[in-house]
Amino acid sequence: MNEPINTAVLNASRLGSRVLSASTLSSDDVYNPKGEKLGSIKELMLDIDTGKVCYAVLSFGGFLSLGEKLFAVPWSALTVDTENKRFVMDTDEERLKNAPGFDTDNWPNMADATWGKRVHAYYGTTY
Repeated sequence: MNEPINTAVLNASRLGSRVLSASTLSSDDVYNPKGEKLGSIKELMLDIDTGKVCYAVLSFGGFLSLGEKLFAVPWSALTVDTENKRFVMDTDEERLKNAPGFDTDNWPNMADATWGKRVHAYYGTTY
């Protein structure tokens, strides 16, 4: 069973820190504002030129990673809910099921601007 957001997020929030280890966020759950679980964070994708997180790769469905679908969600589409120790994304399960996704053996080229613009447009974020 995945643990919710590591206590490092809460401690960093309380201390006013804006810097966390990426490994503390891996496997954290993502919910929508209605409290429905949408999946969990599998990876964080960084822009190596700026050092900023571009996408959180969200794992949805499947069992023990079998049959799971992956989604690159723009980092700006996620917020941290420190009270409930999780991430929140303003979408519903049905919309996520229809989002541009991929499987573990067929990752998209996330550096491709056309792909990035399509993903950002889907989630209503700025590319």
